[in-house]
Amino acid sequence: MPNLVPELTVLRPEYETLGGHTETGVNRRIGFRGRSLDFLANLAKSRRTTDIRSARRYWPIAHGVGPRAAGLVPLFFLLLAMALPLAGRTKDKLVYGEGLTVNISLPESEVEQVVEDVTENGVIRGTKEYNKDEFVSGAKAATTSIAFPPWKEGGKVFYKVRERAIDPRNFKDSSDVGTLAVRYVVLAQGKNTLLRIDALFEEDFRHIVHQSDGSVESNEYKDIREHLDGIELMKRQNAEAAEERAEILAKKQELAARNNGAPPPANLPSSSSQAAPQNVESPADPTTQAVATPPSEQAPVIQTPGQTLEDHVKDLRKQVERLVKSPGAPLKSAPFHTASTLQLLGTGTEVLIVISTPYWYGVETHDGQHGWMMRDQLELP
Repeated sequence: MPNLVPELTVLRPEYETLGGHTETGVNRRIGFRGRSLDFLANLAKSRRTTDIRSARRYWPIAHGVGPRAAGLVPLFFLLLAMALPLAGRTKDKLVYGEGLTVNISLPESEVEQVVEDVTENGVIRGTKEYNKDEFVSGAKAATTSIAFPPWKEGGKVFYKVRERAIDPRNFKDSSDVGTLAVRYVVLAQGKNTLLRIDALFEEDFRHIVHQSDGSVESNEYKDIREHLDGIELMKRQNAEAAEERAEILAKKQELAARNNGAPPPANLPSSSSQAAPQNVESPADPTTQAVATPPSEQAPVIQTPGQTLEDHVKDLRKQVERLVKSPGAPLKSAPFHTASTLQLLGTGTEVLIVISTPYWYGVETHDGQHGWMMRDQLELP
């Protein structure tokens, strides 16, 4: 180990020119730097190889870095390596307890009806008790919940509660058994409606309240949105179906009048085309790809000579009338299995089909009630 005595200046050969002259360089740094470099060079020559650990040991000294500062270099890189994943983790950190607030461009009454239907569907989406589950089942509609403080900001409030839930997912630090509750607030804002959804989990033993990371709120709103889209589709298809029915009736009566040699009735709308109606696709559910005309599986009934208009209308109604199969079936508010039941129709109840989809019929009862029924719940014509 050389004696590292500081020197202010050192004269040493720097390089040799092409003419054979040796140029002398002045090392203006403290002398122990040059000596340390010479020591490392001699060490490499004597061993015929580079001692990596020795080079690392004397590298800070050779570059003018003190021993104390050299010890801070690994610490700096260690802190930098720790800061990078922490920065990424902060960016992706979940936010709990914010809830979900959306503005829906529909009347308050329609949103209230759908929210009430969703609170009665028996499931809470966006969470689960076991990994194999898709949602938490066994939930019930309620008028209040101890997991939430009283709501005093106006609007209509709905609750869906599942008691004895076991450590539901997507709630901060949740554990044990407790009550899983979802609150829906429907508030009118002019022609639009403000909907707020919040979810909480309260332990039964310690009564600790755990907040949701937002997955429950977003999935429950998705269910509500699908129901709203289904109702809007039904209203649009009802209007289209009524228009198509009137047009078909006008065409058939016009054809019957020609066959009888009488002028067509003047008070009926004229038809502009004999083309078959086009299909209307649902934006919300692939099962609601609907045909806008009445679903006639048989050839159109043409008014025969001598047949009265009343009898001809009866024949037309037979094409779109169905009877409910045994043991009866529910009339749904939307073409979804989880939609609320408007009423239970007994065996043999007659309904009028106004909309046809691959799996559902939009029907009208004799008392004017509109709803949806599965196709296999009705008798074939």
